[in-house]
Amino acid sequence: MSPLPLSGIKILDLTRVLAGPLSAQMLADLGADVIKIERPGTGDDARAFGPPYLVDPEGKENNNNAFYFCANRNKKSVTVNIATSEGQEIIRELAKTADVMMENYKVGDLKRYKLDYQTIRAINPGIIYCSVTGFGQTGPYAPRAGYDAIFQAMGGLMSVTGHMDGEAGAGPMKVGPSIVDYMTGMNTSIGILSALYHRDANGGEGQHIDVCLLDTVIASLSHYAQIYLVNGKTPPRRGTWGNGGMPAGVFRCADGELMLVVGNDGQFARTCEVLGSPELATNAKFVKNNDRVVNGKEIMAIFAGLFLKNKVAYWLDELEKAGVPCGPVNDFAQVFADPHVRERGMEIKVNHPFEPELSLIRNPITFSGTPVKDYRAPPLLGADTREVLASKLGYDDAKLETLKKQKII
Repeated sequence: MSPLPLSGIKILDLTRVLAGPLSAQMLADLGADVIKIERPGTGDDARAFGPPYLVDPEGKENNNNAFYFCANRNKKSVTVNIATSEGQEIIRELAKTADVMMENYKVGDLKRYKLDYQTIRAINPGIIYCSVTGFGQTGPYAPRAGYDAIFQAMGGLMSVTGHMDGEAGAGPMKVGPSIVDYMTGMNTSIGILSALYHRDANGGEGQHIDVCLLDTVIASLSHYAQIYLVNGKTPPRRGTWGNGGMPAGVFRCADGELMLVVGNDGQFARTCEVLGSPELATNAKFVKNNDRVVNGKEIMAIFAGLFLKNKVAYWLDELEKAGVPCGPVNDFAQVFADPHVRERGMEIKVNHPFEPELSLIRNPITFSGTPVKDYRAPPLLGADTREVLASKLGYDDAKLETLKKQKII
């Protein structure tokens, strides 16, 4: 078996909460040695974003919750107080041999600790230094803090998400999960990997990467934003309606809901056959997709009445036979019980000190030659402090005890 793709890459991770930690977790899954720096006593802010928390074997309150678990597997946790000069020196010493240093502090915060890019670059010219912020390193909003929902609002995502105008509950709506954090994490990983390739394969140098949530959400709006740039009009909120083919949306059936996307005229004709109304496919108002878009409310209303005549399983089976894209509207219990999801192994089990079979979500990338098979549970706070400082920096037990007493680690 070949080594994992990033075996040998050393990453010093000073990020907290979600976007940065998600990126570092992705790189750790792929084989990078990721040292996560946390505050002594409290750790990553995400450790307080509970419940639910795992049950401590001794019944004590703890900081091991679902939010932290989603973004911190396969890492080592080292506690360092970077507000102290000794703690800052520990970070600089670790940075000397790192390939990548990641941080998501407010713009300029780390300069006062002499942990900014220019300082780190002076001691390690080849380092890839990645800053993940809300608004980026430049611009009038650069000093501001922010969280995912703020960027969903400011970046335009909420303006095109939610029930259609005129419907009950209409108005801007937030996407459920922290999707901007997740997408920013992916962009961060892409940036780091690209910079590493440039340095190692193209004879380049280390560099500073600037990734932010606002840039990410704007770029992610893709064809929606491009529509505005072409005609100056913001696309309306469509609820569950699709963005191209018509009809497309959630339809209520006799016992639940399904999602249907009719992508072309052939699929429309076959769907009409399945629904027992083949004449709709020859109706002048619905023959071509553009016609169905113009008369969208009418065809959606007709389909809504037809789908109520039978159960979800029946329609899914018949539509699948007809080659029409559709799927059930699953809750998480149904997602993880789905035989395809189970075959793909999306739920993995890891051994955690509090739970011998802790369930996590596997890395979604599958390699034929370097598969990600072994997962380590998200670490307890500071679990690896002694091992890392002893092995990487040569600290002996006496020095480690002194640093602990001084609350530096």
